[in-house]
Parts: sequence; structure tokens; C-alpha cells
Amino acid sequence: MPNIKSAIKRVSIIEKKTLQNNMVKSAYKTAVKNFELAVAEGNVEEATKLFSVATKKVDQACTKGIIVKNTAARKKSNMAKKLNAMKA
Repeated sequence: MPNIKSAIKRVSIIEKKTLQNNMVKSAYKTAVKNFELAVAEGNVEEATKLFSVATKKVDQACTKGIIVKNTAARKKSNMAKKLNAMKA
């Protein structure tokens, strides 16, 4: 445990930011998982709706620096491929 006042403050700030980051990360993972379940069930309409939600969550996580830009692009691309294969 730090003794200096500024170090104590940094620890509390880091704890808050870690919780915020975990919340955003959990939200985007849940959105992707829900999309994957809709694809597995073969529900095209629901998968289309969930695709836009999942894409938005991935972009938000990327904007906040939780995932890297290329990782976000890869995830969105893989989801789009699955959705297009399902529609065809």
C-alpha cells in the first residue's frame, strides 16, 4: 500500500478505471456472444439486429482503448462473414 498522498489517489483512480474497462469489455463480449448464438440457431432476423449491436459495442471498446483497432476490425469482419454466409 502506498504512503504518499498522490500515490494513494492514483491507486483509487486506477481501481475505478479498471472497473469501467471491465464493464465495457464485458458488454462487448456479451454482444458478440449473443450474435454467435443467433447465428448458431439460424435466426437471420435476430442475427441481423444483434450484428449492429455487436458492431457498435466492438467500436466502443476500440474507441476507449480496451481492444486494439485491428482486433476490432477482425472481429467485425468475422461477424460480417458469418452473417453473409447465413443469408446466402
